Amino acid sequence: RSPTALALALATRLRFAADYIASFTSVSSSNTCIVSDVRSNCTLSSVTAVERTPGNSLEDGNDVIKDLSSCDIFNGNWVLDDSRPAYIPGSCPYVDDSFNCFKNGRVDFSYVRYRWKPFDCQIPRFNGRKMLEMLRGKRLVFVGDSLNRNMWESLVCSLRESLKDKRSLFEVSTRNEYRTQGFFSLRFQDYQCIIDFIKSPFLVQEWKISDKSEIRRETLRLDMIQGSKYSDADIIVFNTGHWWTHQKTGKGKNYFQEGSHVYDRMEVKEAFTKALKTWAQWVDSNIDRKHTRVFFAGYSSSHFRKGQWDTGGNCHGETEPISNETSLAPYPWMMSILESVISEMKTPVFYLNITKMTAYRKDGHPSIYRPFEIPRTPGMFQDCSHWCLPGVPDFWNELLYAALLISGHDLPNNH
Repeated sequence: RSPTALALALATRLRFAADYIASFTSVSSSNTCIVSDVRSNCTLSSVTAVERTPGNSLEDGNDVIKDLSSCDIFNGNWVLDDSRPAYIPGSCPYVDDSFNCFKNGRVDFSYVRYRWKPFDCQIPRFNGRKMLEMLRGKRLVFVGDSLNRNMWESLVCSLRESLKDKRSLFEVSTRNEYRTQGFFSLRFQDYQCIIDFIKSPFLVQEWKISDKSEIRRETLRLDMIQGSKYSDADIIVFNTGHWWTHQKTGKGKNYFQEGSHVYDRMEVKEAFTKALKTWAQWVDSNIDRKHTRVFFAGYSSSHFRKGQWDTGGNCHGETEPISNETSLAPYPWMMSILESVISEMKTPVFYLNITKMTAYRKDGHPSIYRPFEIPRTPGMFQDCSHWCLPGVPDFWNELLYAALLISGHDLPNNH
C-alpha cells in the first residue's frame, strides 16, 4: 500500500472505531478482589464495594477494604461486556506495531468485547486516575520478556487514557534505546511517576564464551541475574517463560553455564529451576521489603494449531474464547516450579496467576495481523503467543490494580 492510501484507510478505521466505542455503555461493579501474599497460602480475597460510575469519588477504596472475604480471582471465565475498553483501538502511540491488530487490519472487534469475570466475585474496573494517584512519586518497573512488554504497553496506554493533557507523558528513554539496550522509560510528569520496561527474557544473564577453537558461542548463566538497576523501584513486575520453550533451551546442549562450567547437557526443567532460584536469592538479598512490592506474572498461554510458530502453526480466524474448561491446555510445568520457588522466599511475592485466564483466549492473538511490511502470504509466521492491544493484557493490569487498590493506602512514599 502507498503511504497515502494507508493513511486514508487508517483514518477511516479510526472513525469506525470511535463510533463503535461510543456505543459502549458504562457498567458499574459491585465487588472487587485481590491476590495476597503467596506465602500465606495465596489467599484470595473479595470485598463488597459501593456501586461505581466514572463520576464517583475515588475514595471508594476505603469502603472496598472494609468487608474482606475470600475469592479466587483467577478462577472464572470470559463474559461479553459492552463497557468501554481501557483505550480506543489504534489510539495509543505506545502500542508496538506487532501488537496493534487494529492498525494491522483486523476488522472484527470481538477480542475487546470480553471481560474476565471470577466465579465468586468481580474485580474492580480499572481506574487510571486512581492508579496514578497510588503511583504518585513512584517507579514501577516491568522486567521480563515480550509478554511482559505486552503488559507494560497495556498499562501505559490505560493510564495515558486517563490524562487530561496527554502531552504530560514523556519518553525518558527513546525507542532507539529500547532497540539497542532493551530499556524503555516513560514519565507521567503531573504525577512524578516513572514506568519502565527492562528486557530480560530469562531473568538470568545471557552470555558468550569462547571454546577451544576460539569460536564465540552463546550460553545462559544460570547463576547470574541479568542487570540490577531496578532494585530500588517501588513496584517490580517480573515474568519469564516463553523463551524457555525455544529449541536451544529445550535441547540444553552446551548452552547452560554456571561459573566457568558449561554443561554438555542439562534438562530444561533443571535449568529453569536453577535460574529461578538465582532470581529468588537475588530478590531476597537485594530488595528492601519495606520499600518495594514484588509481583510475578505467570505463564501466558499460546494457541498454535498444527505446529509451532516456525512450523506452520496458526490461530487465524478465531473470534471467540474457548468455552469448555476441559478443552484447555495442561497447566505449564514451568508454573509448578515457579510456585515452589516463590513459596520458599523470604520476600513476599504477589503471584499473578494469569495462565488459566489466558488459556481460554485463543481469539486474542495477532495471528496474521502483523505489521504491513511483513508479507501476508499463506505460509507466513503467525503470532499466536502475544496479544492484541487493547485486549487480554488489559485484564492482567486490572488484577495488578486490584492488588494495589487494597494495599495502596499502605504503599511507601519515599520520593
